[in-house]
Amino acid sequence: MNITIIGRGCTPRESFKERAEEKLLKVEKFFGPSATAKVTASVEKSSKSCEITLTKKSMIFRAKERSDDLEEALDKCVDSLIRQIRKNKTRLSKRLRDVSFDEAFLDNAHEEEETDFELVRSKKVVLKPETPDEAILQMNMLGHQFYLFRNAETDTVCVVYKRADGGYGLIEPSDD
Repeated sequence: MNITIIGRGCTPRESFKERAEEKLLKVEKFFGPSATAKVTASVEKSSKSCEITLTKKSMIFRAKERSDDLEEALDKCVDSLIRQIRKNKTRLSKRLRDVSFDEAFLDNAHEEEETDFELVRSKKVVLKPETPDEAILQMNMLGHQFYLFRNAETDTVCVVYKRADGGYGLIEPSDD
């Protein structure tokens, strides 16, 4: 597994880097050596956080955890990733078509597995041309966490959303 470790507001110690590589070996058994992982360690005023983004083929897994200790945040993050993977085992194995992926689960047959998503509501919306600022305003007035709209500037379908850090995000389609 290709692992990249970066720090925001800090420089991760060598012991943190070694621990991250050791912990990510648990995740590598699910995806094999062709997966890539990006570990971001952040130090903020009141806490420390660790974010892991794991990529294999077109699939992306992400976990972010906070703690008073950076290594504890790393441990929580890896555990969170493993829970996500186990919960979606069946779908992932079909999508990845990787024998090693199924073998990694043989020891964990007792883990909870989600077999179907329950779609409880379906809704159709008219996409009016709006700027991202107008879309954020509309989202806030509706009290939603995200809002789908047609970007008046680019004429593409986009999504604005509220981020956990209090800011806003914009998702735009890409031809890549």
